[in-house]
Amino acid sequence: MTTPRTLRPQHHHAPSVAPTTLPTAEHAVAHTLLNCLLREVSGPEHQTAVTDGRLLLRLPRTGVVLRAALRRTSLTGAHRFTGPVLEETPDGRRELGWRELAERVQAELTLRSGLRNPEFLSQLASSHAGVAAALTDRPSPGPDRYLESEQALLFGHRFHPAPKSRTAERGSWADYAPEARAAFPLHHLAVRGDLLAEESCEPAAGALLDGLRPVPDGYRLLPAHPWQYELLRENPLLRAAIGRGQVLDLGRGGEPFTPTASVRTLAGAGAFLKFSLNVRITNCLRKNAAYELTGAVALTRLLAGPLADLARRFPHAAVLREPAYRTLALPGPDGEPDTALFEGLGVIVREGTAERLRPGLTPLLAAAVADEYPTSSAHISVLLDGAGPHRARRWWAAYLRLLVPPVLAAYFDHGVVLEPHLQNVLICVDAAGRPAQVLFRDLEGTKLLPELNGPALAALPPEVAGPIAYDARRGWDRVVYCLLVNHVAELLAALADRYPQLEAALWAEVRAVLAEYASAHGRPARLGALLAGGPLPAKANLLTRWERRADREAGYVRLPSPLAEPVPTGPMPSGPMPSAAGPVPTARCRQGALR
Repeated sequence: MTTPRTLRPQHHHAPSVAPTTLPTAEHAVAHTLLNCLLREVSGPEHQTAVTDGRLLLRLPRTGVVLRAALRRTSLTGAHRFTGPVLEETPDGRRELGWRELAERVQAELTLRSGLRNPEFLSQLASSHAGVAAALTDRPSPGPDRYLESEQALLFGHRFHPAPKSRTAERGSWADYAPEARAAFPLHHLAVRGDLLAEESCEPAAGALLDGLRPVPDGYRLLPAHPWQYELLRENPLLRAAIGRGQVLDLGRGGEPFTPTASVRTLAGAGAFLKFSLNVRITNCLRKNAAYELTGAVALTRLLAGPLADLARRFPHAAVLREPAYRTLALPGPDGEPDTALFEGLGVIVREGTAERLRPGLTPLLAAAVADEYPTSSAHISVLLDGAGPHRARRWWAAYLRLLVPPVLAAYFDHGVVLEPHLQNVLICVDAAGRPAQVLFRDLEGTKLLPELNGPALAALPPEVAGPIAYDARRGWDRVVYCLLVNHVAELLAALADRYPQLEAALWAEVRAVLAEYASAHGRPARLGALLAGGPLPAKANLLTRWERRADREAGYVRLPSPLAEPVPTGPMPSGPMPSAAGPVPTARCRQGALR
């Protein structure tokens, strides 16, 4: 006898607070600025309050008070906003447009730093234009679900003030932007062999470049990103070399390549090609510096042993290697290769996903899975497909055990600092959407600790060894930020939007995975401090961009951690307490204090 539907067990859980529509460009930019202010400016100075379902935030130096409605609060302060940002004025509340809000932020940061940044508003305007363009006339996705995930990020990094800024002086970014679902052929040069600089630790990587297009005898193929070539094509040295026949301009051709989320790394021909782009994207000009070209291959060699060990211990995790680079080495007046061309036309070959992907799995960009808004079939809401909280918790527990242990083992056992932020990890799922493998990528952010890699670093040229080395503390901050703050916390937030009652339990699972690793590996001191609830490092993107520093010079702010176990409560001991060094500072804006 069939059990009546009404008698089946029911899942009772809090209603979802996930967004049902995409925000406007105006609101998306304003919410991103609020995220930055909350994390880097007003939060650290205790100038925030949550009351009646709204965030109140004061800019400490200008005294401006802002208000925004909340969809959901967060244990780490990474709240979800909805609707406009309001400003408290003597005449009441008024809605601020994104530019007005940006002007308030500019005034605050000027007083805070004593510095001016004439680029700031134009970069935010560029980012607003990028978001608006991404929301307008978006093409339908193609059949490749992986590429759809790479091109799903309409809003970008929600803790960067200008995530979609593209400071380009020529050409239309719609032709090259991943969010526009662009695909295009490469521009090809045929270069005399003696004018190429290249290095490869795997013959197949160089052969892949040679196979993109036939060239005349005596020449080798050098592919270029079409936008970058337009920027450099009038370089006098290049024009002279073309005039002498040392370089042949073959124009665009071959199969189309697809831009991935990083914009300058393109997917095609069974691999990834990472090109230079003289464009500021978030904090940096995205060009392949000379040390990055040689460093990619050097790291691929040096990591052979550590990655083999990690693959043996963690067979469901792998790193995409970067075994080759190639570029143009035209000598300048001093006889040395011209730097603008050497770096501007450099290309790094990265392994394709097929090199490491287990059969039957589909790789998906972690940033698309964790997006605040469901912009692709990769999103966590699609993977879970309306599942109840028990299945969501199982998904989360399985994923954490794929992601976290290899990152910790790389750091503690091999002195290798991986950079597992959302844009550098592919979540590989089975046909039911369950996580079964993780792929890490982008050796540019991978660093080595001298304590465990001193001889290997000493064997490299100083200009290569220096940029790929981190001291232990700097490396740990980078690991914790990328792994827990940028990645785990954001994917957890996307789950908590759909299962609000699970947020504390999801963090408890994070703690359990960290504790499992610590118990099995002698409880390293840094991991012990993390489990004790030490503050979490978060990259200060707003302050970095305001001060116009490179990404590698970014500082960190410290966030409250949800990882500590509750401290048992009991009666206070009798007798006088030891004297303190001074009074405990009082927060100037406490919960509910702002009205």
